[in-house]
This record gives sequence, C-alpha cells and structure tokens, in this order.
Amino acid sequence: MSHTPRSLSSRATLTCALLVAPLIAGLSGCGGSPDPLSAKPYDAADQISFSGDGDGRKADPDKPLVVTAKDDDSRITDVTATDAAGRYVRGELASDGKRWRSTVPLAAGARYTLKVSTEDSNGAPGRRTVDFTTSPARRLLKVTFGPKAGEYGVGQPITARLSRPVKDPSARAVIERALKVDSRPAVEGVWHWVDSRNLHYRPREYWPAHATITVHSNLKGIRVGGGLYGGPSTSLRLTTGDRIEALTDSGTHQMTVKRNGVPIRTIPITTGMPGFDTRNGIKVILAKESAVRMTGASIGLGAGSYDLMVYWAARVTKSGEYVHAAPWSTGSQGYANVSHGCTGMSTANAEWFFNTVRLGDIVEVVNSNGEDMATFDNGYGDWNMAWADWRKGSAIAAGQPDGTPADSARLRPQV
Repeated sequence: MSHTPRSLSSRATLTCALLVAPLIAGLSGCGGSPDPLSAKPYDAADQISFSGDGDGRKADPDKPLVVTAKDDDSRITDVTATDAAGRYVRGELASDGKRWRSTVPLAAGARYTLKVSTEDSNGAPGRRTVDFTTSPARRLLKVTFGPKAGEYGVGQPITARLSRPVKDPSARAVIERALKVDSRPAVEGVWHWVDSRNLHYRPREYWPAHATITVHSNLKGIRVGGGLYGGPSTSLRLTTGDRIEALTDSGTHQMTVKRNGVPIRTIPITTGMPGFDTRNGIKVILAKESAVRMTGASIGLGAGSYDLMVYWAARVTKSGEYVHAAPWSTGSQGYANVSHGCTGMSTANAEWFFNTVRLGDIVEVVNSNGEDMATFDNGYGDWNMAWADWRKGSAIAAGQPDGTPADSARLRPQV
C-alpha cells in the first residue's frame, strides 16, 4: 500500500515532462518566424497617393480629400486627418480598402496632418504621415457681434451682423452651428434670422440677473456654401445686472419699477395722447441721454410746434420714444395722457429712473390705445414674439420639439 502513491507520482511526473518538451520546442520554433502584427510599420509612401501633397501643393478645400492605394498588393486599413486644433475630418473607407474619402468639407487656409495605415499582401503594416495645408478662401463671411462688451439689463438680445447676405437654409444652418453662446447660469436660447444679414439671439425668458454671457464664432475657415468661407471674428463678453423692469400702465397713468421682482417705486406718468398713443408691448432701453433736443418736426408736426431740450431721457425706440422728464405736464401726470408718445414724469422721478436703469433693461407698456411694438424694426422688440414663433426663425431649431434646443443654441455653463 505504501508503494502505490510513489508509483502514481512517478508516472505523473514523466507525463508532464513529455508534454512540456514539445511545448518548449514549439515556442522555440514560433520565435524563429516574425509576427506581421508586431512588426514595425514600413514606409508606405510609394503605396498611397492623396489629393494634395506635402511638397508645396495646397489641397483644394472645395474638393473632398481622397486617399488611394496605388499598389494592387496593398490596402488601406485606417486614415485619420486632423487640423491644427485637433478636430478630426470624418470620412469613409471603401470595402476593398483601396480608397478613403472625406465626407465633410475641409477648412480653408488650415493646416492638417494626415496619417494613413496600410497592409500588404503578407499582412505587414505600413504607415505614411503627411502634413498639408488647404488653399485660403477667396470670399470670406465675417461676423460682427453686438452690443459692445459691458454690463446690460436682462432684456438685452445678442446680435450678429454678417458681412454678406445668406439666404440658403443649409448655409444658414452652418452659420448657426458655428455661432456659440455660453452663459453662466445656463439657460435655453436660439438664434433667429431677422433678415439675410442679421441674427438675434435671446433665451426663452429674460436673462438671469448677474449672468455672464460669452459669444464667439467657430466659423473661421469653414465652408458656408457657394465658394463662401467663414472669416475671423472678435468674441464678445457681457454681464447682466439686477433684473430691472418698468411696467407702464397707460390706463392708470402709473409706472411701477421693480428690482428682482420687488417693487421699488411707483411713479405718476403721462403717455401718448389720442393720435400719438404710446406703443404697447415690451421694449428694451437702447440709450441714455442726459439731455436731448426734441422737435415737433421729427414726428411730422409743423416746424414751429415745439422745440425743447429734454432731460434725463432713456430711449426705447429708434423712432424717438423716450422715458424722460416732462416738467411742463406735471399737472397731468397720474391723471391724463397728454404727450406725443413718450412717457413723461417729474424731473426728480426722471433723474431717479435715469440713474436706476441701464441699457438692456425692460420697459413694458400696457393698456395704451397705440399699436403693438414691432419685433425688430424699431429697436429691440424681440420679447414680444412668442417663443414657438421665435424658434421658427432658426435654421436648426425650427421643426424640433419645443424645449429641445439646437446644438449651437444651447447655453452651457462656462468651465
């Protein structure tokens, strides 16, 4: 009984030794032939060609980038093309590995690095890396953002002025995706095409108080369409102050001014008399003028009707509607509408209002017999357009479900 375990152990040891010997021999044999997957890539410069080279020629950004395997015994396995900013060029590789073609336009006046991996008939890997540039654009589309950098009220829209008109919907979509608006805190907003050269941007609701808003363009070098490429632009940074709103009630002849939702002053006022009724709707303060000359001729009255220096004037329309001091009508303020369309108040109240508000603050007129404030033609009437209609003016948000911002129109927190 005592000999049995030793006998079994000896047979087991012998079996393992017999198995290990062929395994070692096999490993020794494999080590003698190279593995193509682990081999160092060879220079594949003679096996491929592409539409542009690194020897002085510039690639045409109006044409796709094409990489071709010239040798019948080789095929392309991978292609990456990136610009100086690290952005990849999307493309597709033919099923036989003989041809790769970009599927998005190249930028004009840009520098790219092209990396091509190949494989020969034996499976050996090849590699070619080429730096090339694209020709500069001959026709540029420049964008100018507004307003000027600074602090504004929560009603201030962002504007973008194009150097050339753009009417094609697909080209407009390219532009919108490149115009970035970022806000902290984040809110939802979209661009709206006012006409073929002007866009306005606003959130669904007013901007938050004490927000930081940055605007920039990624359009430089990007093909817009029709031989037109994006040009350089200057970025913009704005901040908002307290939320100041002035509710002007032409029916009660009172203006209530709120700061961050809390009433801080109620002011007796007078607005437009019949025939000169003040416009209803939401307006945004465009300018502040401590003194401005007003004449009857400017609104179509006779040259001798009136000619006055008016003080503490906050302008709300391009056509000349102001909130200002009107000491000549203090007896009517709070009781009757006797102005030619402006909102008048005492000199003390006008000075307080002038010093309280800033550009971009909200003035809303209700219960007037006047027309509604135009959306774009007479200042910033942007907030009078319903949000659903505002979205319809976007080349990329139109047609999306309400509440789903377009890629370029989502305001993201800055990091």
